[in-house]
Amino acid sequence: MKCGEVMTKDPVCSLPNTPVKKVAQLMKRENIGSIPIVEDEQTRTLVGIVTDRDLALKIVAKGRDANATKVGKVMTRQVVTCRAEDDVQKALDVMANNQLRRIPIVDDDNRIVGIIAQADVATRLNQPEKTATMVKEISQFNAKEEDL
Repeated sequence: MKCGEVMTKDPVCSLPNTPVKKVAQLMKRENIGSIPIVEDEQTRTLVGIVTDRDLALKIVAKGRDANATKVGKVMTRQVVTCRAEDDVQKALDVMANNQLRRIPIVDDDNRIVGIIAQADVATRLNQPEKTATMVKEISQFNAKEEDL
């Protein structure tokens, strides 16, 4: 099975200059835990990703102003991605190895075309053992937590 068959197509995205508060509200409204950050709405070139955990650790825990802080200041810039034509197993391996709960799917020009989250794997692969292994590997404690 290919990533393109499992991914959620055309995910909700945001721009780097969007205030963190608006991104958090978008996450709540769409019931999602991450938002890809794109250069502009036309090209949808991926430049970063922000997660609910990023917002908790980099905004709330540090007492930063969510209205004044732009998401570009707290997003992850080195985004791990896969392509739609990649085998799903590659995405699962990358997610497990990097302890990622979701992975953006991009085209050859780094434009976002989809995203695969743990829930997508659990509901679309119909392979409970593989899903359980992936969740276990992703959830293992990482002693080298980045200094935020």
